[in-house]
Amino acid sequence: MDVRVGDTLEMKKPHPCGARRWQVLRVGMDFKLRCTGCGRELMLSRAKAEKGIKKIIREEEA
Repeated sequence: MDVRVGDTLEMKKPHPCGARRWQVLRVGMDFKLRCTGCGRELMLSRAKAEKGIKKIIREEEA
């Protein structure tokens, strides 16, 4: 799966704050994500993150 730093991920399950979107801060064997609702940051294994992704939202560069 092609996930890059700066992408926004829409996940299948919502965070306890109610938001489903996460901003990607770091990519590697683990993803570092920031919740767009409450600002909480977490590290998630690549396998678990890719399994939960519903949609990748990219900021297209002009």
